[in-house]
Amino acid sequence: MYIESVPNRQSPPCILLREDHREGSKVVKKTLANLTKWPTHVVEGLRVLIKGGSVAELDEDSFAIARSLPHGHVAAVLSVLKRLGLHQLIASRSSSKRDLVVAMIVARIIDPQSKLATARGFRQETLFSSLAQECRLGSLDEDDLYEAMDWLLDRQCRIEDKLASRHLQQGTFVLYDLTSTWYGGRTCSLAKLGHPRDKHKGKLQVEFGLLCDIQGRPVAVEVFEGNTGDPATVAGQIQKIRQRFGLERVVIVGDRGMLTEARIRDEFKGVAGLDWISALRGPAIKKLLENKDFTMSLFDDRDMAEITSPDYPGERLMVCRNPLLAEDRRRTREELLKATEKVLEPITAATRRKRNPLRGKKDIALRAGKIINKYKVGKHFKLTITYANFKYERKEEQIRAEAALDGFYVVRTSVTAECISPENAVATYKRLSVVERAFRCMKTVDMKVRPIFHRLEKRVRAHIFLCTLAYYVEWEMRQLWAPILFDDEDHELAQPQRTSVVAPAERSAKAKRKAASKRTDDGMPVHSFRTLLKDLATIAKNQIQPNIPDSPAFAKIALPTRTQTKALDLLNVKL
Repeated sequence: MYIESVPNRQSPPCILLREDHREGSKVVKKTLANLTKWPTHVVEGLRVLIKGGSVAELDEDSFAIARSLPHGHVAAVLSVLKRLGLHQLIASRSSSKRDLVVAMIVARIIDPQSKLATARGFRQETLFSSLAQECRLGSLDEDDLYEAMDWLLDRQCRIEDKLASRHLQQGTFVLYDLTSTWYGGRTCSLAKLGHPRDKHKGKLQVEFGLLCDIQGRPVAVEVFEGNTGDPATVAGQIQKIRQRFGLERVVIVGDRGMLTEARIRDEFKGVAGLDWISALRGPAIKKLLENKDFTMSLFDDRDMAEITSPDYPGERLMVCRNPLLAEDRRRTREELLKATEKVLEPITAATRRKRNPLRGKKDIALRAGKIINKYKVGKHFKLTITYANFKYERKEEQIRAEAALDGFYVVRTSVTAECISPENAVATYKRLSVVERAFRCMKTVDMKVRPIFHRLEKRVRAHIFLCTLAYYVEWEMRQLWAPILFDDEDHELAQPQRTSVVAPAERSAKAKRKAASKRTDDGMPVHSFRTLLKDLATIAKNQIQPNIPDSPAFAKIALPTRTQTKALDLLNVKL
């Protein structure tokens, strides 16, 4: 195939696209198309391509980039989601609602925004990325997203049951913790004034509890009213684990505020196959350590001792003492005491000033009462108030008694020594930190579950469930990306560096090198999860339109960098 220019007397030459073949001794030409009316630069561009040239050799005006959409991060997240089979867990059959739910899960990871903004990013004329194209979304608005959320909420129990059957087995450990987030409206019946874990005092709260496997992978979530106490949620989780998930033998791990003495007595005692790991609260630790059968000499050459107590029949108690934690608490207490004295001193000065001194026992007490507990150590001060004087002093004996317990914590469990060692019991209790990490990712760093503006209760529940599924995908991506993240992928190598399970966790040598040099061992830059997603987003999916009449556009994806290639390879993603 070639292009031939045929002279045409006084007229311009005729431009023909031809091919030829030999018949015997003759060469027979066949005209395929008449290109006479084509622009010269288009004809020349086609001539280059026929001769085996590339697009780069064409004039820059021969092609136009009609649209360029961020694509790399979409391909990465969507590929992991499908490899996990999450779309199949949501619904076994493909549907427009399933496609929309999958798109919302991916959007929650790559660009968490309100549902109104997310819907705008899915529309053809206002696309934020290639996500809508990859999920084959048609014309839609925010109402379609709300309908898909309602559809997802109806399937929550079935999805959680499938996740539980995948990640929880008989006799397994289940981590459970509760958190709250502030609500941005006034209409949802779940929003109540409660304990503000986010430090947003005076705002309505919504609480949700997360069930995870021992590695921190989320399995189920439940939303509660904002004034619900932590212990009040335990019974429902036990019922869910044993009846819905069908786990007759299970060990529930919860913190000291969750698995209280009353909850253990009412929900766990006498129930076959149901065990627990928790910890004692401060007053109980004080009472235990004041027992005559207990001596501090146990910790002369070790930092953990297993004991029993008649106050806790049938339980094992692992008393731990962390010297570093003790020093930190001592230093913090001293700083808070000094800060409290600093705010109390102006009151003393006000009673002694010559002009308009502060007088009256009631007025002095009112002013002191407003600030005495500003730093939560007011219990350590004795105040003396008269009509014209104000004095304060530390309760030194009480402070020394509290300091004697610094660094002590007591892990309690009903699991027998044949099933779990004291060291493993303490380590398992400390695994609750992975649930805290999940809350941090969901609420602030990645999912941005807060603030919640949905007006209906079912939408709030669906929003939190959607964020949980998004974290399920992110958890897997973090494991795969650990070599190029600041995360520590060599946990097992770090453990021998610890002298005891009570000692602070040590990062591996490899993680320390990454943190210090900001480079991996092979010289590539180290990322956080969020910055790596932004890096991948620079891999654009370009829609290229040739400047040839009636020529169809085609897509071309930008070439990834070395770091991007490594990230995609770790996820086994092919663009």
